[in-house]
Amino acid sequence: MMRLGTVKFYNDEEGFGAITPSNGGNEVNVFAHGLSSQIKPENIVQFNIEFTPKGVEAVQVTVLSA
Repeated sequence: MMRLGTVKFYNDEEGFGAITPSNGGNEVNVFAHGLSSQIKPENIVQFNIEFTPKGVEAVQVTVLSA
């Protein structure tokens, strides 16, 4: 199930950021390998989540609106 959220921050150099889910809940980490397109703060995005040894990550992140 795809989820919606807003990019809180993203650092291109480090390839790391966070997404705030639209339905509330904890922020989700996002890494460069999980992006389908470039993201910027305040972008509305659609994403899936993946459970990893380091925690929950956003994957298949796609920008819906800037």
